[in-house]
Amino acid sequence: MSFRVRLTRAAEADLDRLFDFILERELARDGGDLTLPEQAMTALRAGIATLKASPFTCRKAGRSPFLRELIIPFGRSGYVALFEIEDESTVAVVAVRHQLEDDYH
Repeated sequence: MSFRVRLTRAAEADLDRLFDFILERELARDGGDLTLPEQAMTALRAGIATLKASPFTCRKAGRSPFLRELIIPFGRSGYVALFEIEDESTVAVVAVRHQLEDDYH
């Protein structure tokens, strides 16, 4: 079985925010790696793509068995994608954050 994965507007905004954060950080660093933001986005999109095959393997994020979190490794830490299994064929990513952030935005 294959699920269709869609990103909500909020999740897309989170990806933009995370990209901008990395880019600004690397621009401010002497000798910053300007390829790092795109590498992070590649890792995020590859991680999110895994939800097509196995969303129920991710950890639960609350009382609902359909609200879950996916850990996406990148560098020394990584990201967390909050998603909901909407029905038998659709997964909606509702938010994305860095693992060191306190909560979703």
